[in-house]
Amino acid sequence: MEFLRLLLVFLHLLGMALLIGTFMLQAKAGPQAPVNKGWLHGTGLQLLTGLILMGLDPLNDEVSYNPIKIGIKLLVLVVIGALAIAFLRKPAAPRWLNPTLGALVVVNVGLAVFWS
Repeated sequence: MEFLRLLLVFLHLLGMALLIGTFMLQAKAGPQAPVNKGWLHGTGLQLLTGLILMGLDPLNDEVSYNPIKIGIKLLVLVVIGALAIAFLRKPAAPRWLNPTLGALVVVNVGLAVFWS
């Protein structure tokens, strides 16, 4: 069971890295570039692994998650996904979108690290 939990945490961190990488790719592409689909892939990976980790929580005696923290992190993740979906079909993303999505990713990482 511990290996499965660690594997899911590993994949969850890869999803976060994908979001950070997508932020950098989007910034490099410039303000007139369309929304990169990496936002959706990273968000989906984070959502899927996070939900599975939460589902496994009752089976694990050692780790217990704070439901308020997880709820706020889920809300931030849903906002990231919704913003990416809203502008996915547009020929160019608005100038404010990439900094906003990047800031939301940083907020989510900060919640994960600093809220115990």
